[in-house]
Amino acid sequence: MVKIYLKPGREESLLRYHPWVFSGAVAQIVGNPAEGDLVGVYSSKGDFMAYGHYQIGSIAVRVLSFDEDPTKAGFWETMLSRALALRVACGLHGAAQTNCYRLVHGEGDGLPGLIIDYYDGVCVMQAHSAGMFRAKSAIADALVKVYGSSLKAVYDKSSGTAPFKAGLDLVDGYLFKADGFDADEAVVLENGHKFLVNWCEGQKTGFFLDQRDNRRRVGELAKGRTVLNLFCYTGGFSIYALAGGALHVDSVDSSRRAMDLVERNVELNGFTAHEGHCCDAMDFLRDIPEGKYDLMIVDPPAFAKHRGALRNALRAYQRLNAAAISKAAPGSFIFTFSCSQVVDKEAFALAVFSAAAETGRSVRILDRLNQPADHAVNIYHPEGEYLKGLLLYVE
Repeated sequence: MVKIYLKPGREESLLRYHPWVFSGAVAQIVGNPAEGDLVGVYSSKGDFMAYGHYQIGSIAVRVLSFDEDPTKAGFWETMLSRALALRVACGLHGAAQTNCYRLVHGEGDGLPGLIIDYYDGVCVMQAHSAGMFRAKSAIADALVKVYGSSLKAVYDKSSGTAPFKAGLDLVDGYLFKADGFDADEAVVLENGHKFLVNWCEGQKTGFFLDQRDNRRRVGELAKGRTVLNLFCYTGGFSIYALAGGALHVDSVDSSRRAMDLVERNVELNGFTAHEGHCCDAMDFLRDIPEGKYDLMIVDPPAFAKHRGALRNALRAYQRLNAAAISKAAPGSFIFTFSCSQVVDKEAFALAVFSAAAETGRSVRILDRLNQPADHAVNIYHPEGEYLKGLLLYVE
């Protein structure tokens, strides 16, 4: 196994169990690793510290284990069993009203570079590193063992997430199918609501599972309100608002495919007080009259993928929230979010504060919103807390 030695004084992060080794901390590489190879990491004095996947970039190693050899038989099964045990403990796996959840959330489950979402017996996998992509067959085999006969399929959807410069064969497809299984989409339940998920053609793995708890909050506050759901994707917030007794819901997204799925989900749940709008969210906000909506959801895609885009992203969050606050009816609720990992909670809150100040309206923060339990954050890797939101009250 290739050995990577760290510079003196650069061992502290690993001693604190942070799962990344940055390239600037590397003193010497003994061997010639390909991207994705399993490597051993050693201190400047030669003491073993961790095993991980080697990669080319600012992060040189993503740590898989601080002790157990990942090449040992049963490693993947053990890690996936631990991940499933957490979902069982949280009441997600086997729940009567919810049959979809995130099984593996990267560093949060000790498996950096790996995402696995579960949709009623179908596991959809996304590798964000060459190492995880190269291990996908072993991961699929372990999923079969962990779930047993209840597993219907394992689908790899890594073509848009794995590093394209690593020379990988980035073609999506099934890694496992149970006998008789032949589908690329399914209707799943989330808190009793029905959603059509297409893991082959949908964004990410087919559905945004990270807003489950926040969607429920929208449903609790929607009764008797006129709702605007911006950047609605497949209409998760819209369904919860309608189920909660909203008078009417308008859903806005620039994707025609997403809007088609919204309409199908609305029909699937038997609602009618809804209208979809395929257009730009800012254009829609600009053209609506003030006071039309008294509950808004502002959930844009990540405005900043890296730190170099942070300043522009914060400006964009400020503009978007100022537009929403300025048009909200007196006594409105606004759920506003950022899923940009490089935008921390304080920076996002400051952007929303600046937006409120720009409008001159009285705005209060009622709650701070986060990702749910199946998107767990490793306490040694706070960067994993990517979703942050605010529940606002606009007077």
